[in-house]
Amino acid sequence: MTFPLNTWYVAATPDEIPPDQPLGRRICDQPIALYRDAEGRIAAVEDFCPHRGAPLSLGFVRDGQLVCGYHGLTMGGDGRTVSMPGQRVRGFPCIRAYAVEERHGFIWIWPGERDQADPATIPTPIWSGRDDWAYGGGLYHMPCDYRLLIDNLMDLTHETYVHASSIGQKEIDEAPVATRVEQGVVITERRMAGIHAPPFWQMAMRAHGLDPAAEVDRWQICRFQAPSNVHIDVGVALAGRGGFDALQADKVYSVVVDWITPETATSCWYFWGMARHFQPQDSALTDAIRTGQGKIFMEDMEMLRRQQQNLLAWPDRALLRLNIDTGGVQSRRIIDALIAAERTPAT
Repeated sequence: MTFPLNTWYVAATPDEIPPDQPLGRRICDQPIALYRDAEGRIAAVEDFCPHRGAPLSLGFVRDGQLVCGYHGLTMGGDGRTVSMPGQRVRGFPCIRAYAVEERHGFIWIWPGERDQADPATIPTPIWSGRDDWAYGGGLYHMPCDYRLLIDNLMDLTHETYVHASSIGQKEIDEAPVATRVEQGVVITERRMAGIHAPPFWQMAMRAHGLDPAAEVDRWQICRFQAPSNVHIDVGVALAGRGGFDALQADKVYSVVVDWITPETATSCWYFWGMARHFQPQDSALTDAIRTGQGKIFMEDMEMLRRQQQNLLAWPDRALLRLNIDTGGVQSRRIIDALIAAERTPAT
């Protein structure tokens, strides 16, 4: 096992699950069918019909119940068969049902022991329920181990090279990196003073009424929280106005949102987005940022895909661990500790 199970992951966005159709999604190497019951609430069961093993996600939803598309078996959200044409179903075996919740604009699932799932532990995003923030994002299927994506997000040195036309600049290489762990959260940060903003941030400055040619102080503060979530405070402020702590009128500030959900050992679901704390009412800006950010993350995808292929081809090759890798290394230690704890029998 390469991922913790007794924890919450983002399984889907609400628009992916309409009232009449299930969604099949593999999460932590478990095939799961998600659908809405008669009240519109999310349910999640094993994507396996107990009759002949067909995927339930190939069926449909009728009157809030999941109907297998092979022979019409109707499955309840508790994993028990409700009915089947011409059959008595009392002795049919149960399938697994999962703890699942719809909160903060996402569908969350607990792939481990259902009786350990506590909805109160679902993360609350900083922008949730606040009118002074705007959010836009998307979903990518990433062809790599989810931990490689965490490594990528906890070390932004690569921006200078992979994202040279948008958010990269040579000053990132030149700025020192500091990493620490606070209450189980790994924090890696860079601060760059008296520089010119790269193209993406020039666009944001212009939208906020700031001179895009002005010198700025820039920050990148990456925060990893188990099991696989990375949120990054990013922004620029007019030089000498306080950087991250500058007045709202003197800066453009956002949080890069990364909910990462393992699919298999070599693939993951990447729910990405940006929560913006300036000009929140500007829907056109939200769309422009979503489009720009989507292109940036697509640049990462090819690099991570080829990296994964190399690691599979040369599994015994040792990799270097440099100071810029500390955030990813510390994050992996926390993941490993969670996995080890789940493997240790309770006493």
